[in-house]
Amino acid sequence: MTRNTVAVVDYGSGNLRSVSQAVAHVAAGSGSEVIVTADPQAVLEAERVVLPGQGHMADCTRGLVASGLLDAVLHATAHKPLFGVCVGMQMLLDRSEEGDTAGLGLIPGEVLRFQLDGQLQPDSSRFKVPQMGWNQVFHDLGRGPSHVLWDGIDDGTYFYFVHSYCARPRNPLHTVGEADYGGRFAAAVARDNIFATQFHPEKSADQGLALYRNFLSWQP
Repeated sequence: MTRNTVAVVDYGSGNLRSVSQAVAHVAAGSGSEVIVTADPQAVLEAERVVLPGQGHMADCTRGLVASGLLDAVLHATAHKPLFGVCVGMQMLLDRSEEGDTAGLGLIPGEVLRFQLDGQLQPDSSRFKVPQMGWNQVFHDLGRGPSHVLWDGIDDGTYFYFVHSYCARPRNPLHTVGEADYGGRFAAAVARDNIFATQFHPEKSADQGLALYRNFLSWQP
């Protein structure tokens, strides 16, 4: 395996094809090889790791354990750049209300269901759950420079979301991007060598590709 391998973790859940194609697109000509793998050893040997996730949180966590990939992913979160996507982000926290599911406990906090009953959007329509579609993400949060993975991406850029639950990190410094859907919520979280998004960069056109491109050169 080449030293510059990016492992997209295949534990039976996640939009693997779209994620891997998007990462491979920005990796073309960079010397990095993008692989989709269910092999724990390949994850351990990779230079970078992408942890996708889609569907029910409990199913994702069970799949990660049953696949034998949990230890390899935990090793990655401690030793190399890791990018979590959607439920792959939610799993990083302590707990989710979705099925009262335990997470990996890597970013203290909880994942809560949107509580939007009776609330109206600016156009007087009701908020729908799940949130499905494009929404602005703000990374200039007024506490110094934005996270380096936002380089070249304007504050307030639109990204594509599909979710009914949102992360609430306990430490505000772990929130590095916010969106508004009946109230502000964490659209991106980060700690040390971990960066993760609630939205889908692989479904977010050029701005999503820019985020993956920045990840490939990130040296946390």
